[in-house]
Amino acid sequence: MANEKPLRKISEAFKELEAVVNSQTAEIEVAPFSSACSLVSPLFGCLGIAFKFAEIDYVAKVHDLAEASKSISTLTVLLDRDIEGDCVRKAGSHSRNLLRVKRGLDMVRVLFEQIIVTKGNSLKDPASKAYAQVFAPHHGWVIRKAVAAGMYALPTKEQLLHKLNEDENSASVQMQNYIAASTPLILYIDKLFHSRKLDVDW
Repeated sequence: MANEKPLRKISEAFKELEAVVNSQTAEIEVAPFSSACSLVSPLFGCLGIAFKFAEIDYVAKVHDLAEASKSISTLTVLLDRDIEGDCVRKAGSHSRNLLRVKRGLDMVRVLFEQIIVTKGNSLKDPASKAYAQVFAPHHGWVIRKAVAAGMYALPTKEQLLHKLNEDENSASVQMQNYIAASTPLILYIDKLFHSRKLDVDW
């Protein structure tokens, strides 16, 4: 990642999606959405073994949405097609994958919030809280146990920022930008499901 600024790229891409959500007239298109989501993938990689499962799962689901974008225009169309095909909850459906990707975005949002408010160099607290809030309710005992063990192998905050080519101040700005931009987007996706009488806790 030499000389690249992944956090900046992420926050810029999500700001563009946020602008679409806030316009309330346009719809989120699958292509820019999956493209923005793919920028987040390296973050999971930077967190090491504790989030390996999240990285593998997330990357695969984002890839599926990128493929879907060749024939499906918007997230609304994607969900409605799966409803028509009666496959929303089926393993591998685009809707299920969308929900999993949204969960990944939410985890990163909570992680960033926690990193900003947590003093010191350890990421164990921020990562544990983000995992507990977003992923743990959907995971069985075995995965939860593996993640807890992996928390001891997390990089320090300093190491993470070094990998991302940021210092504490610049990272904090970009993380705030992502938090602000991803929050309405995550709510938008939840609303897509809820407005079709679908819940998001599965």
